[in-house]
Amino acid sequence: MPRQIYTEDHDAFRETVRTFLKKEVEPHYEAWEKDGIVSREAWLAAGRQGLLGLAVPEEYGGGGNPDFRYSAVLAEEFTRAGAAGLAIGLHNDIIGPYLTSLATEEQKRRWLPGFCSGEIITAIAMTEPGAGSDLQGIRTVAEDRGDHWVLNGSKTFISNGILADLVVAVAKTTPEGGAHGLSLLVVERGMEGFERGRNLDKIGQKAQDTAELFFHDVRVPKENLLGELNGAFIHLMTNLAQERMGIAVAGIAAAEHLLEITTQYVKEREAFGRPLAKLQHVRFEIAEMATECAVTRTFLDRCIVDHSDGKLDAVHASMAKWWATELQKRVADRCLQLHGGYGYMNEYRVAKAFTDGRIQTIYGGTTEIMKEIIGRSLLG
Repeated sequence: MPRQIYTEDHDAFRETVRTFLKKEVEPHYEAWEKDGIVSREAWLAAGRQGLLGLAVPEEYGGGGNPDFRYSAVLAEEFTRAGAAGLAIGLHNDIIGPYLTSLATEEQKRRWLPGFCSGEIITAIAMTEPGAGSDLQGIRTVAEDRGDHWVLNGSKTFISNGILADLVVAVAKTTPEGGAHGLSLLVVERGMEGFERGRNLDKIGQKAQDTAELFFHDVRVPKENLLGELNGAFIHLMTNLAQERMGIAVAGIAAAEHLLEITTQYVKEREAFGRPLAKLQHVRFEIAEMATECAVTRTFLDRCIVDHSDGKLDAVHASMAKWWATELQKRVADRCLQLHGGYGYMNEYRVAKAFTDGRIQTIYGGTTEIMKEIIGRSLLG
């Protein structure tokens, strides 16, 4: 079914993204995977190409275009290229809104130009060793010392953790913490007491640096409070829908791409003297996955448009996130099976997609959390 949500401008932007990937990412990606981190030059190249800060107002160096469909194009093309390591979606769609909607004028002028040029790489630090999706369990604490905060605690599984120049850290600013006692503090590279642990060894997305962060009596200026004091819980809830949409868009794009390459593979691969595609079981497998992808794509495209128009609610974003990512997981498993032994080889795209995509049902809120949100909305 032809998609109807994109205009000629979106199509032109897609070509720009594909050119960027071909020139600046694909030739270097294998080396980044081995190194466990992407080059800072790739971020600067993305800035020069206008791929960073799409929704940031032009006066701060951004694209000045809040249309989420451009972010969706980025997510789709990076997913098809298997280039999850360069976490532009995290930078643009998760951290960007915090800076554009919560930052003071002084903060915007201090941080946003570098955010858009690629000179300032960002991360958000919520997850702790004992607190994943449960923000109530956050133990990192910031003590008010008059003209500054003193930050102590640790975070883990932080994407861009090694490269980040600017980290939005969630911390307790009241003894109780929880929904009414958390704040967002911006920790900058070079602050005394801010240390990075090891670059964590993951089963997939090897090029994406994921780290432990440690805060030992870090002096954070009062000017680095982002948003309202004790208002982090509301701020985080406000921006989660866009984060989940970005993950969902990547999920359906990955499923469609896997289906595409597997369909071609079973046409060419022979078993028992004929192509796999001639086997009824294989045809049924392809038919089932194609139908599931088509139905999911229809719902996702509706959600993309609704979000671009400011109409998407948290419940439908949660539906999109859990369904699309669970579909991605199922399709990756079935496509790997259809590849047989070759599917287990890293040189085949399906193997890498299998491991890279496994995190999708976990970060941004697990499938179980998504179902809880939906269930509460229906049952109270």
